Amino acid sequence: MDSTEFVRIEMLDAKAPPASEGGAIGWLRKNLFYSILSSISTLITVIVLGWIVYALVHWLAVPTWFAGSLSDCRSIIAELGREGHGSGACWGVIRERSIQLLFGFYPPDQFWRPILALFLLFVALAPVLFADKTPAKMIWFSVLYPFILPWLLWGGTVWLSVVVLAGFVVGVVAYRLTNKLNSLVRIGTCLAVAGLWWGVVTGPLVDILSNVIPLVLEPVKSRLFGGFTLSMTIGIVAIGFSLPIGIVLALGRQSKLIFLRVLCIGFIEFIRGVPLITLLFVASTLLNIFLPPGTEFDIIMRVIIMATLFSSAYMAEVIRGGLASLPTGQYEGADSLGLDYWQAQRLIIMPQALKVSIPGIVSTFIALFKDTTLVSVIGLLDPLGLTTAIRANQEWAGIVWELYGFIALLFVIVTFSMSRYSMHLERKLHRGH
Repeated sequence: MDSTEFVRIEMLDAKAPPASEGGAIGWLRKNLFYSILSSISTLITVIVLGWIVYALVHWLAVPTWFAGSLSDCRSIIAELGREGHGSGACWGVIRERSIQLLFGFYPPDQFWRPILALFLLFVALAPVLFADKTPAKMIWFSVLYPFILPWLLWGGTVWLSVVVLAGFVVGVVAYRLTNKLNSLVRIGTCLAVAGLWWGVVTGPLVDILSNVIPLVLEPVKSRLFGGFTLSMTIGIVAIGFSLPIGIVLALGRQSKLIFLRVLCIGFIEFIRGVPLITLLFVASTLLNIFLPPGTEFDIIMRVIIMATLFSSAYMAEVIRGGLASLPTGQYEGADSLGLDYWQAQRLIIMPQALKVSIPGIVSTFIALFKDTTLVSVIGLLDPLGLTTAIRANQEWAGIVWELYGFIALLFVIVTFSMSRYSMHLERKLHRGH
């Protein structure tokens, strides 16, 4: 029987998939038109979205940027042949009041100060957010920034910030000098020395330094703060302090010292059980009752303190979840290396717990930043509070969507940036298993 042997002498190139299975057509068939029901749903969705987009563009695309009042906007819209209320946006209010929405009643000749503070914020965050791409020495500016910010925004003598910073230095020195004592005794000594410095030394020392070398910025009253500057100030400071306080509370909740554990649990559960708006009312009205007569406690500082404490309680639970997710072997490994408690937390435990907790931490930050709009209920003129004052003006009475849309855009930019960075950080720290 005659047979022929076949030997392959060359490889055949792979052929492209059929047009109906690959490319855009393939994707559409696989995801949107894979059945009769899905095809009908897709067509209905496209029609609805198309109508919404058309109506939105029709409302947005009107030449009312230079209108001086709502009546001017309506006249321009009428000339375009559009009839009916709400047939076009009135952008003149944004052009005329955007500065007020951004800076409130901050003195116009001092706008450079909040702008500079925002720029320096990015400089201070660079070594924290992008440690591998910035010089290590820049971290010192990140440490100094919390003391530069209040001087830039509120003004006054720079020596107040310098002396307050010196109180932290004195406390650290006291902690190091008592290295032979128990950890709790060292911490108590550190807090006591720093408290005495701030309570006794700060006032006289600031007066002396101010008389010798007067370095003063024009003071700005807190009642002039408003708009997005106020929201950023409260949000930045509260976010910056809530994370370390939350870490301390999370560790305290797991402490073997009964008194410390009960104290942390009580604080966390109490703060989480009270709405933030209640704490803001306490900060604005009741807090002064418990202060000595004649004491002036800045309202913005009171709000910042309450917002920080509120966020810290939630942050503590987020971080506690990260700590609980770590296997026992991590703690045993730290013990086998001969590390003490703080070394183990700093080098092994806390970095892993924070990595796991990144989504929850960022979500807490975003929620806190959005909650800064609640200060309008206690009389502070954040962006939402300013909209009421703007709409009370007869020229802009009836304006709603344009103002709220502009404010929403500002908040979306900030919160979306936080979200994207958290996703970048998760990808960067992902090591697989």
